[in-house]
Amino acid sequence: MTDQQLVTRAYAVTGMACAHCVSAVTGELSTLPGVRQVQVDLATGTATVTSDAPLPDESVRAAVDEAGYELDAGGA
Repeated sequence: MTDQQLVTRAYAVTGMACAHCVSAVTGELSTLPGVRQVQVDLATGTATVTSDAPLPDESVRAAVDEAGYELDAGGA
């Protein structure tokens, strides 16, 4: 499927304060099935995820939690 449309969604992540935080969140989100790219912006507290299909909110929330942070209440 080379013509597949990718899905990009931004999530608000709370509790990040340094480059290690960015690395931890990026690493956990990258392990989710279908994820192609993760970009975390420390200044805005936003994780932007590009994937093959929409990701279940509970999966994203669990990955961010595993990294030691939380999704903002409106983030997913």
